[in-house]
Amino acid sequence: MDPIVLTDPTVVPNEELVFKLIGNKRLLWKQIAEHLHTNHKEITEAWQFYNDGKCWMFRYLKRKKTICWIGVQEDTFRVGFWLSDKARPVIEQSDLTETVKESYRNARQTKIGCGFSIVVNEPSDAENILKMIELKLKIK
Repeated sequence: MDPIVLTDPTVVPNEELVFKLIGNKRLLWKQIAEHLHTNHKEITEAWQFYNDGKCWMFRYLKRKKTICWIGVQEDTFRVGFWLSDKARPVIEQSDLTETVKESYRNARQTKIGCGFSIVVNEPSDAENILKMIELKLKIK
């Protein structure tokens, strides 16, 4: 796993810094943001510094519930999801790619669910992220 950047707790990230770090993947970042702003007006966003990971993460939230976290990496970004066990049949029956389903299946399971992430390397990754966000919003 490539290291997360944005590790200085005194430097709150902004769009200019993020886009400089992720390069041409900024178009995919913008695609995800535009979809959420257009289709889910109730979703908010925030940067938060996490002491356990010693880095800044960007979060999309619905009320106080985190929909996903975005970690910035050099030349790309990673979108992480935390899902309860209720998600398993929904994901298996979805039209997500087999690669994403396999990543979910292989994620470390806990008593309350599991977390996994999708690294953005190409447009299909952004499409899978948007599908995952829609699935996450439907799972109670």
